[in-house]
Amino acid sequence: MNQIKSPNTKPATLQDQIFVLHQIGQILGTTTDLEDALNQILEQACLRLNMSIATVSLLQEETGQVSIDVAYGLSQDEIERGRYNVGEGITGKVVESGKSVIVPRINSEPMFLNRTGAHGNENEPTSFVCVPISLSQRVVGTLSVDVPYVGDAPLQDTVRLVTIAAVMIAQSVAAHQRARSEQKQLVDENERLKSELRQRFQPDNLIGNSRAMQEVCELIQQVAPSDATVMLRGESGTGKELVADAIHYNSLRASQNFVKVHVAALPESLIESELFGHEKGAFTGANRSKEGRFEKANGGTIFLDEIGELAPVIQVKLLRVLQNREVERLGSNTPKPIDVRIIAATHVDLEQAVANGTFREDLFYRLNVFPVFNPALRDRKSDIVQLADHFLEKYGNHHNSKMLRISTPAIDMMMSYHWPGNVRELENCIERAVILSNDGVVHGHHLPPSLQTADATNTPVSGSLESLMKAYEQEVFIEALKNSRGNVAKAARTLGTTTRIMAYRIQKLDINPKQFKELK
Repeated sequence: MNQIKSPNTKPATLQDQIFVLHQIGQILGTTTDLEDALNQILEQACLRLNMSIATVSLLQEETGQVSIDVAYGLSQDEIERGRYNVGEGITGKVVESGKSVIVPRINSEPMFLNRTGAHGNENEPTSFVCVPISLSQRVVGTLSVDVPYVGDAPLQDTVRLVTIAAVMIAQSVAAHQRARSEQKQLVDENERLKSELRQRFQPDNLIGNSRAMQEVCELIQQVAPSDATVMLRGESGTGKELVADAIHYNSLRASQNFVKVHVAALPESLIESELFGHEKGAFTGANRSKEGRFEKANGGTIFLDEIGELAPVIQVKLLRVLQNREVERLGSNTPKPIDVRIIAATHVDLEQAVANGTFREDLFYRLNVFPVFNPALRDRKSDIVQLADHFLEKYGNHHNSKMLRISTPAIDMMMSYHWPGNVRELENCIERAVILSNDGVVHGHHLPPSLQTADATNTPVSGSLESLMKAYEQEVFIEALKNSRGNVAKAARTLGTTTRIMAYRIQKLDINPKQFKELK
């Protein structure tokens, strides 16, 4: 609480008023922090001009209320109570009307609400002066003061002085409000982005309805709210990083940092410094101290991808971090406590690596607290079409291509393929096909050569030219009928032939156009 001096009933002299206005100009010109500047200004006014209380109240656009922002002579609790609706009390009236108000005697004015409970003294009559702080004919707040009542004439002098002061601080107050508004927008935008991330990585949004994927989602929902260390197992390209995202953004640490470390991508000479940080001079080229990834993730989650690639010396240090929950920078003997949740991932058979002596057994058990196995795409083939449709929409938007669908022969090829690269390979195939397609449809010939094999397409190793041409002709007619919703005449026009020839060919190929009428 600011110290309240004993009121002096002697009116302030003109010299005092000029001195305070000069001080206000100097403070505004040299102090960058508006709140600090206003505190200094109000203090100078009260000490030099016989004022017991001085307040700056601002109109809060988000709430529509007028609340005390800075005050001299009020406690923090009293400041918190100083809130008014526009038009309510003297302060609200000044904001509403844009005109100054003088209350000669606070105790005898019913409109003076004294919401802070700090104004007025029955033994010493107190006056209240409130003037608007305006910018471009818009009231943004008020400047008000309490002064001992010594007659009406000195109050007019006080109004002129306070009005000049309000004009001087108006620009700074407006800048302060803009900064607050921008800060609020940044906070709101940050929350919106975090909300989008949380929604994006909801377990239910992991694509796939196969039993294998349902089990993964169930495990995510079980482990996400805890702080348990998670080990993600599975082949490369199965989406382990996406599962790590889902775990973090559905955890209690979702609002904290999520630091990802791709171990295999870091040079062995730098990985220790990257993970644990270093002090200045710890090694050649260490010109400054640097915090490691574990320190950056403090309070949040760290994702260690390809943990099986860690060198033995780094495994020892990581084990110490897991055991003691503290890190020690290179070149330092002072451990730093950390609070980090660890999610690790690997495609390596860690049990075999432990047996071979390339991975520490004690570290394995520390990391393998809650294992989650990501299924290979060949083990969840029922998800292939759903995944392909998702990537079709994603890359159609990315490349500004209006993609309609994937042809039946192309789907058959994808379903027959063994997908050694898993979901990542499927994604790359669809992106390639989107780029190659010129009719909004992914055809079999748009897929990579690796899918064009006899095993992938169910095509006989040996076959006549006639049978191969028949298969291609069948695909062309089926696609035309799909695009025309089974309308033979429209399909014929698309292919540049007659309805009669079209009908003859599809009958010969045993194609029923009616089956395509309900396709969307």
